[in-house]
Amino acid sequence: MDELKALESSGFTLPSIAYLAGSFAFSILGYAAYRYGKNASRSGPYWIGIALMVYPYFIGETWIMYAAGAGLCAALFVFRN
Repeated sequence: MDELKALESSGFTLPSIAYLAGSFAFSILGYAAYRYGKNASRSGPYWIGIALMVYPYFIGETWIMYAAGAGLCAALFVFRN
């Protein structure tokens, strides 16, 4: 418990369960899109899949992560063919 207080006092906070679940879900969707794009030789799903796997590392707010993930999933739906 003292370790958590030391981390929080230094400005480090652990992510919430909602953030971790969203990060995991979007990474799985990204991996599936990446594999589909690679096997079907389609650059759209390939690059959107990479973006879905990587972007949670750069976003700190949960609602922004879900909004960006929904946008990338919508782009994946539009550029699937």
